[in-house]
Amino acid sequence: MTDHPAVPAGKPTSYSRVTLSRIMTAVDVNLYGSVHGGVLMKFVDDVAGAAAARHSGGTAVTASIDEIVFSEPVRVGDLVHAHAQVNWTGNTSMEVGVRVVAERWDSAEDEPVRVATAYLVFVGVDVGGAPRPVRPVLPETPDDERRFREAEIRRAHRLARRRAIQAHRAG
Repeated sequence: MTDHPAVPAGKPTSYSRVTLSRIMTAVDVNLYGSVHGGVLMKFVDDVAGAAAARHSGGTAVTASIDEIVFSEPVRVGDLVHAHAQVNWTGNTSMEVGVRVVAERWDSAEDEPVRVATAYLVFVGVDVGGAPRPVRPVLPETPDDERRFREAEIRRAHRLARRRAIQAHRAG
């Protein structure tokens, strides 16, 4: 008898896609007058968590933020959209990619500006908080396939970095 139930059938990438949107206000501002990076990080974590929970069919917790890149400042009044999807799945973990764009309040007819991208790792957990199997993600498009392969590269780098640090500490 096993501790965990069988892995559920896979779901296509599109099943996990989630978008959250909000208008940035004065309470979101840092000392320099733009939206605080921490506000955007929480927004990124929220949308990524929703995508991970949807894909895994239950609770998923943030294990790491692999990378977050802020490419343009966000301003008060901007309508910000965070788009997330599960890029890759392992046995209990998932990589979620997030793209954040802003519609500028003073040029709403222009195309949204990419303001941040991020990659987060989530782990599916059961009611007791123990890791649980997550269903495979099934890439549908060439972009989904590319994201899946790139997620595997990021995972390999993450694991190699962890091994190198542990070896250094042991030596």
